Amino acid sequence: MANIDTEDERAAFLERVRAALSEGPLERAADELRGRHASEIADALESLPPEERTRLWQLVEPRAKGDVLVEAHGEVRRQLIEESATDELIVAVQRLDLDALADLYDELPASVVEAVLRAMDAQRRARFDVVHTYPPDTAGGLMDVDALAVRADVTLRMVLSYLARYRAEHERLPAQTDAVMVTDPDGSYRGRLAVTDLVSLDLETRVHAVMDRRTEPIAADTPAARVTRRFEDEDLVSAAVVDAAGRLIGRITVDDVVDVIREQAENSVMAGAGLDAREDTFAPPLAAAWRRAVWLGINLVSAFVAAWVIGLFEGAIEQVVALAVLMPVVASMGGVAGTQSLALVIRGIALEQVNDDNRLRLLRKELAVGAINGLVWALAVALIATAWFQKPVLSLVFGAALVLNLVWGVAAGTLIPLALARLRIDPVLAGGVVLVALTDAFGFFAFLGMATLLLV
Repeated sequence: MANIDTEDERAAFLERVRAALSEGPLERAADELRGRHASEIADALESLPPEERTRLWQLVEPRAKGDVLVEAHGEVRRQLIEESATDELIVAVQRLDLDALADLYDELPASVVEAVLRAMDAQRRARFDVVHTYPPDTAGGLMDVDALAVRADVTLRMVLSYLARYRAEHERLPAQTDAVMVTDPDGSYRGRLAVTDLVSLDLETRVHAVMDRRTEPIAADTPAARVTRRFEDEDLVSAAVVDAAGRLIGRITVDDVVDVIREQAENSVMAGAGLDAREDTFAPPLAAAWRRAVWLGINLVSAFVAAWVIGLFEGAIEQVVALAVLMPVVASMGGVAGTQSLALVIRGIALEQVNDDNRLRLLRKELAVGAINGLVWALAVALIATAWFQKPVLSLVFGAALVLNLVWGVAAGTLIPLALARLRIDPVLAGGVVLVALTDAFGFFAFLGMATLLLV
């Protein structure tokens, strides 16, 4: 298949597709798609408004549509499925690998699923049931059941013969085959035989003499985030997946892990703005507005809370106008400090560096950081405020409020993600909104409260 090697070439490909759809003839667009990788076609579809997307989808070759559906995301994938005929979908998905089929399972029409399952032989159906048993965000949900396995007592020559027969039967070896798994007669995992050893050692050598026993398998219920850590830490290309009894049931390859990393990155970016990573970039305005309205409403509530706090000290603000000038500085500094702690703790949670044993130590460290920064910047802003307004007491209040809100901000930024994680709420999604509400309200209350007592 043709591949797009650079961003410039990718942009040119997308531009040619869009031009062919708008200017015609449509055969030009079909020619552009022919031979392209499924991910490139999915990118082209996702970059188009819904009505043009429909026209381009009709030009995709039927046999390629299954792979394109796997590469497409969220609402775009659902639209493409809805606009495909049942017979067309059956043809498109029945040739997919079982792990890819499992990814689409819950989004396909029931009639399509039933037809595809009926067409499977008993062995393939049993293997699909294994994949579909596990949630998609676990090792079992990510794995490919086409794991090559041999016994430990056979010779390397026999392994090569087995691989040759497998290739003749299936036309290819499984992708990313850097090792063959080694099992006992009952299927229990024992180790792995590297392909480099297979092709470079004496063919009469027994597998047990050269197999790798150090690389531990991954339990099927292991969270996807932990799987990515294993691959990163151990520089893995593939890894065995075992069930609760230690039996080999599949393998995960590095391309599966790259997909997880990409999805996690998209979720983090979108969740930070209160959006769903599955949202269609070109979704209808009404639907998009409705989804975003929820988080805008939450933000509005937090803004009204901050406004209510300001309203409590309306008299002080009227008498000392400088308070209105300086109070946004107090709130923003606390928000920035809290955001830094929030990001640090969320990363620590994701990397499993934060646990019950070190949470208190982390909180103490962040409080110390907040206090140090608070004192340094309080001195700086106090000097600025004194030079600006010629009111030493106001400068003292300003500096003290800044220290308090920075310490409060880092405390909130540390405790909020820990609490949300304990409640099984994504801290990336909700942490920022809660943090801003707390630092704004506390910053205004501390600054205006002290100013009321000392200046009014």
